[in-house]
Amino acid sequence: MSHHQLDARRMLCPMPVIRTQNFVVKLPPGDTVDVLCTDPGALHDIPAWCRIHGHEIINTQEQQDGELTITVRVGADSS
Repeated sequence: MSHHQLDARRMLCPMPVIRTQNFVVKLPPGDTVDVLCTDPGALHDIPAWCRIHGHEIINTQEQQDGELTITVRVGADSS
């Protein structure tokens, strides 16, 4: 299992989710990815997308500068 990082900073909705979807589809189940973003809507959008597609949110962190890190574990359905 591998850990990856996806930079979706300075992108507005729906781009962080679209970038996450396009990235995750290339990964095997069990891999994790830190999605770095600055759009506060991603705190709701990415977890909702994960629930629909069988992925898991491992952690969310918000930094003082407004940067967010959302860690996703890839599920069996990586679409």
